[in-house]
This record gives sequence, C-alpha cells and structure tokens, in this order.
Amino acid sequence: MSEEKENMQTAGKDIPRATARRLPIYYRYLKILLDSGVTRISSNELSKAVKFDAATIRRDFSYFGALGKRGYGYDVKELMEFFGDILNQDNLASVALIGVGNLGQALLNFNFHQSSNARISAAFDVNPEIVNTIQSGVPIYSTDDLEKQIQDQRIEVAILTVPAEVAQQTAKRLANAGIQGILNFTPLRLDVPKEVRVQNVDLTNELQILLYFINNFEKDEN
Repeated sequence: MSEEKENMQTAGKDIPRATARRLPIYYRYLKILLDSGVTRISSNELSKAVKFDAATIRRDFSYFGALGKRGYGYDVKELMEFFGDILNQDNLASVALIGVGNLGQALLNFNFHQSSNARISAAFDVNPEIVNTIQSGVPIYSTDDLEKQIQDQRIEVAILTVPAEVAQQTAKRLANAGIQGILNFTPLRLDVPKEVRVQNVDLTNELQILLYFINNFEKDEN
C-alpha cells in the first residue's frame, strides 16, 4: 500500500498523518520531562522542548479532546500515559529484520532498546557465514525459513534492508507470511496488498533534502 492515505484511525477518529507522526515525539519528550521531575507544562513550554510551535501542539492535542485545563496547562504524567495508550507502548512488538548487511547490522546493534515498544526478535540473511548465529542477541535465520519463522513467532512487522533488486520479491513473501507493516529502507517503492502498511525510509533522499536547504539558506544569507 502506498503512503497516499493522509489520515490514521484512532478511537474512531481520523487523525491527520502529520499529527500521527508527531505523537511518538510528544511521548518521548513527556517521558523525559516526567523523569526530570516536571509535573505540568503549557503548550508554550512544550513547544520549546519539541521544537514545534505551540499552535501546532494545541491543534494536535485537540483531535483527542480536552487534554489540558485552562490556566493550568497539561498534566505531564496523564498526557504521557494517554499518548502511551494510543501508541500501544505497553505491548512489546516483535520485528523481523530482513537483510543483515551494514545497515541491517547497525539496526541490530541499536534494536530500539530504550526508545520504542518494538524489538528485533529475528533477522534473516542469505550469507551462510552468519546464518544460524546470534548477532547482538538476535538469531539470524536463512531467508529460506522466512515464512515459517514469521508465522511461528507471530511477527507482524518487518524492516527491509535487502538489495533493491530483491526488495519486491521479498516484500511479496512477507505479505504472504502475514506481515502487516514494512519499514522499507530500500529505494524501491513496493507493490503490496492494501492491508499491508509500508513506511519508506530513504536516507539518500533525506540527505539530499538537507543539503538543498543548507545550500539555499546560504544563498539567502548572501
């Protein structure tokens, strides 16, 4: 499925995609604030922490009802728990990593340990030198066993870091195995069934965008 759908569904409401992308950021900073002893915060104060303007924060929060109190602001713990429920932070999701090259190895080392409710529980590769080994605490399986392991372990999310020439074929196998979401690090835009959600991460494209803004900012300054 493409990323053309602009809204997400939560609690029976349509939440704009841009708002949905900011929710994990709100959650992370609220947790940091709570751990540092902050018990309440205004949208203006939260704006300084997350670097979104206060009007955007208030608009985002308004999709979920009255989360704050006029003259008081927001209760940090209550707000963090609210967004934690929406993001399903209490349930640890198992993730499959497909492709243990340089990028895949870096993701294994990171493994979302303290930043998410997800963890890589199985990895797959074609390299016989690493198949049937443990890398960063994660078992590496042969891609021949992809469908069996995903189904046996009831994994619903996969990270795809394979070469572009096998990305579509691998995505099809993942969909047939029951994967519901793919974090796609390949440059290929995948053709998958509509019930499979794909999030594309193009590091080259993001770097080019950054360089574009740097170069144009410098031109404006001159």
